[in-house]
Amino acid sequence: MVAHMNGWMWWGMGAMVVFWAAAIAFGVWAVRRFTDRPRGNARQILEERFARGEIDAEDFERQRALLGE
Repeated sequence: MVAHMNGWMWWGMGAMVVFWAAAIAFGVWAVRRFTDRPRGNARQILEERFARGEIDAEDFERQRALLGE
């Protein structure tokens, strides 16, 4: 049966392998990209936001008080 396969059939099979590998890689990338959530507890995230300058000292203190700390 293998003797009846010509060169074009091998190219077609190779193209299908490349297609499915790319589809799986894209799926893995999409899941990781869109489910990336901040890790850590709320206090750590708050401190990181303050350190980056996303919130000012007043917001930091107010949100820290809401957390009960």
